[in-house]
Amino acid sequence: MKRILRYMVLLLMLATAAESMAQINKWRDVYTAKKKDTLFGIARKYDITVPDLMEANPEMKQTGYELKKGDTIFIPFAKKSVQPVATPKQTKAVPVTGRQIRVGIMLPIHNVDGDGRRMVEYYRGVLMACDSLRSIGISTEVHTWNVPIDADIHQTLLDNAAKECDIIFGPLYTHQVKPLGDFCKANDIKLVIPFSISSDEVTRNPQIFQVYQEEDNLNNDAINAFLSRFPKHHPVFIDCNDKTSKKGVFTMGLRAQLEKKGIRYNVTNTASSEEMFAKAFSRTQPNIVVLNTGRSPELNVALAKINGLTTNYPGIVVTLFGYNEWLMYTEQNLNNFFKFDTYIPSTYYYNALSPRTQGFEKNFRRWFKTDLQYAYPRFALTGYDQAMFFLRGLHKYGKNFTGSRAENVYMPMQTPLYFKQVGQGGYQNANFQLIHYTYNHNIESVNY
Repeated sequence: MKRILRYMVLLLMLATAAESMAQINKWRDVYTAKKKDTLFGIARKYDITVPDLMEANPEMKQTGYELKKGDTIFIPFAKKSVQPVATPKQTKAVPVTGRQIRVGIMLPIHNVDGDGRRMVEYYRGVLMACDSLRSIGISTEVHTWNVPIDADIHQTLLDNAAKECDIIFGPLYTHQVKPLGDFCKANDIKLVIPFSISSDEVTRNPQIFQVYQEEDNLNNDAINAFLSRFPKHHPVFIDCNDKTSKKGVFTMGLRAQLEKKGIRYNVTNTASSEEMFAKAFSRTQPNIVVLNTGRSPELNVALAKINGLTTNYPGIVVTLFGYNEWLMYTEQNLNNFFKFDTYIPSTYYYNALSPRTQGFEKNFRRWFKTDLQYAYPRFALTGYDQAMFFLRGLHKYGKNFTGSRAENVYMPMQTPLYFKQVGQGGYQNANFQLIHYTYNHNIESVNY
């Protein structure tokens, strides 16, 4: 009897061992979730993507799923490229239109400061874009390097995986642009610089796509849009007594162009009496009003003044021409924006009422258990739009993709893009639009 029992125990042990070996062969690891874990954090810990993690744990895709302490998480092996990996030349020999797109992220991906937290959200948007691309048959492989402000990016570039990339998004800091740009030029990698920098490398390096536009360019675009949009309006400039304002470059430039074209305008002040204030406005033409500040307190004073004017003089027609900063005050001033047929020059527009935006934010919360940061533009949407624009472009046009308006194959949620070449160098984002809050309570985007 004892022999039979020992034999049965041995069989049970062998069966358990076999099952364990099967699990070991199938999964890289089995992880027990801790109290403050997130899907993003677990994926980053094992150097895999969130979509890969969710694929290995299907319950994560269910509506209402929440990661809890003690949950068992299966960790898959990192996916390998289906292409030969003997040398970078062999790997890149297959055109990017016919294979997996290799994406690099070189940004401060950390939780140390605001820069890191914003870039983590941007990175999450890129991951969500890659998941969306997979649903339409575009495969990606994402490699991420944490490159904070004090990093020696030369050391980062020693990683052989960097040379394998088709496109790299980064860096965030100006002093890292040239070494990364030179690396991309030497290895035929497209470099997308997604945020504000003060480097002019784009004028020399044909691999660079610079999303950020210089303030002078935006001012010139706004002036040209103003002149073409309001040729029959009477311009009124309102001094809001903001000593910190830097909008004088725009207002003085606009006034110079109006004078050059022989268009008369008036200047008034929010501190003026009601009678003197009213004298600046035309009774026979629609008035187009420009403030010399983008700040909320001064805007509120000016709106109160204009509301008083239109109440006392019902025949006066007023349209506002604002600034990008006003988009942050939309919630408080929406009715006034509609009432005064407001136009705001911008390179982006976050529409919280759009079903696409709402769906994206819902998925973001499901994936990462947090809301988007309150910022304009939204960083996750920026990452999503940029990744969709460039990766779809690469998939369709290959390494010849230049990001021109004619090559655009993606309808953005927040950040429209199109690029123009700078001389014989790289490509500069040339997108410009007016966000129009119409009298009949619609919001439209007017592209230029």
